[in-house]
Amino acid sequence: MSIHEVFMPALSSTMTEGKIVSWVKSPGDKVEKGETVVVVESDKADMDVETFYEGFLAHIIVEAGETAPVGSAIAFIAETEAEIEQAKSLANSGSAAATPTSSPEPVAATASAATPALASQNGSNHKEGRLVASPRARKLAKELKVDLTTLQGSGPHGRIVAEDVEALSNKGKQPAPAPVAPAAPVPTSAPVTPPAPRTPAPAPVAAAVPGQTVPLTTFQNAVVRNMVATISVPVFRVGYTITTDGLDKLYKQIKSKGVTMTALLAKAVAVTLQKHPLLNASYSDQGIVYHSDINISVAVAMDDGGLITPVLQNADAVDIYSLSRTWKSLVERARAKQLQPQEYNSGTFTLSNLGMFGVDKFDAILPPGQGSILAIGASRPQVVATPDGLFGVRQQMQVNITSDHRIIYGAHAAAFLQDLAKLIETNPQSLTL
Repeated sequence: MSIHEVFMPALSSTMTEGKIVSWVKSPGDKVEKGETVVVVESDKADMDVETFYEGFLAHIIVEAGETAPVGSAIAFIAETEAEIEQAKSLANSGSAAATPTSSPEPVAATASAATPALASQNGSNHKEGRLVASPRARKLAKELKVDLTTLQGSGPHGRIVAEDVEALSNKGKQPAPAPVAPAAPVPTSAPVTPPAPRTPAPAPVAAAVPGQTVPLTTFQNAVVRNMVATISVPVFRVGYTITTDGLDKLYKQIKSKGVTMTALLAKAVAVTLQKHPLLNASYSDQGIVYHSDINISVAVAMDDGGLITPVLQNADAVDIYSLSRTWKSLVERARAKQLQPQEYNSGTFTLSNLGMFGVDKFDAILPPGQGSILAIGASRPQVVATPDGLFGVRQQMQVNITSDHRIIYGAHAAAFLQDLAKLIETNPQSLTL
């Protein structure tokens, strides 16, 4: 008998349990080696889970919407149709784990973006000519009764994505007329345009019902674990005021080319970290870990109330235009829960920006595994004394760094902030080089 258990995989270093988003295959369906069978929500992203065996999905133990600990069985795969009933019997008896003839089912996981899992990434063998479609495309095809075999995929390597299914379904349909919006009243004076937000504002969380207890999402539980883990770390905080007139002027000049303020701030921090490698380091039981790369994590609020920190890797070495394009892609895929683990767990220094909400200053909590996090407040006009003894108005923002006091001391953090301010105030143009 060749019956294999499919186990809940560990999709990140912090994952302790996973939630089944959807089963791509149904009991009795034929599965091929390297084919996606289930989509699992980890603590950071939705991931396609693939099988390394050919056979039939015999029985599902953990249904869609349910959670299971990492390493626990979530389904059975039988190598032949004749063994499907035997697999069901094993599941009903609850003795599968102790059955010597059953063997663990290896799985590979990839982010459920519209990209195929390559053999070089996960060791699976994808056969030429096999239908490759994203889980969302398969689900949509069932709902719209679209035959996937008639589609030509527009995704990388010919993968069928949801847009391909929708395009075929809508073919020949006349678009509904757009409703005519009532004319807006003409103001008597031109409204003042507020400053552009430095990072995208989070989508609103679903309205809570008074008196109801709402369970935490997988993302929120991950945040809880990380925040509790930071309690044992001794930290200190140092604040600094930075004049942003030069940076704001630069931003206005190049934002039409797709440059974001988030990318500019990340670039400025990364370039400054070149001079302060200790601020880019982290503590370990063996000593100070000096990271070879400068990877800037930036906090992003999720639609469900969770928090994730997409990473701008090698931010000091990447040009500002490429960095901005990368950031836009990271945010889009983060909110669609399609990031690869390396894109959210490889940060060496974190930025947290609440300036777009008008917050003047705040303290940020140090993420596990990093040495520092920089909290950025809003840039506001302030009356200041100028070097010539007069008064003037300058745009200024408050920043506040939180650092691990086991390896970083006050003078180190102060020197970093001083150099960061010098770069932003006197030479912001260098960020575009």
